[in-house]
Amino acid sequence: MSNTPSNNQGDVKTLLEKIKDINTAMLSTADEDGSIRSRPMRHLEANEDGTIYFFTEYNSGKTDEIKNDSHVNLSYAKPGDQMYVSVSGKAQVYRDQQKIDELWNPAMKAWFPDGKDDPKIGILKVTIDKAEYWDSPSSAVVHLYGMVKAAITGEPAHPGENKKVNL
Repeated sequence: MSNTPSNNQGDVKTLLEKIKDINTAMLSTADEDGSIRSRPMRHLEANEDGTIYFFTEYNSGKTDEIKNDSHVNLSYAKPGDQMYVSVSGKAQVYRDQQKIDELWNPAMKAWFPDGKDDPKIGILKVTIDKAEYWDSPSSAVVHLYGMVKAAITGEPAHPGENKKVNL
């Protein structure tokens, strides 16, 4: 399992490929007192330029936290596949009707009942600074083999891939 940092654009593509089918990310922000707050966010779009988009309520606690400190973390998990991703970056919240129209899908009506013209909708854009992912085979046999091999050879088990990506 490699965990050396990388600056390769191909690694960004790999990172985005890993999160593309995960619909929800946990967004963590810092409150005024420094405490960390996390909440689930519906993932809308991730681009190879290192930007990830969400809809959010334009005037909310999280937008206040982001205005105070733009550093955020996004956590993605697909436990059934033993795949986990942590993304650190900077966030901004803004209104852009053209981008709202571009990203809109009918499922968003659950949060914004007035549709894409709801004046409460804001765009939450996260620009990735760095990320790390862990992707392990989900097979119990593969994990058992790795543990047995580690016990016999004295080397640590490396059951999958771990990579750091820097933008």
